[in-house]
Amino acid sequence: MQSDTILRLPAVKAATGLSRTTIYERVRAGTFPAPIPLGERAVGWLASDVGAWVQARVQEARKGRA
Repeated sequence: MQSDTILRLPAVKAATGLSRTTIYERVRAGTFPAPIPLGERAVGWLASDVGAWVQARVQEARKGRA
């Protein structure tokens, strides 16, 4: 089994530069990884999912620039 870190919202915001509202809007739109329930009122995101999303944005931004 692969270990992964669970990031809470402040860490996700820092890693992506997105606001809370934008993150949840993109989750609803299916363009950002969905959070994982941690408890009744707590969620988190897998660091690998957030990292993959960031890398995809970087690759998309760099298309055609080589």
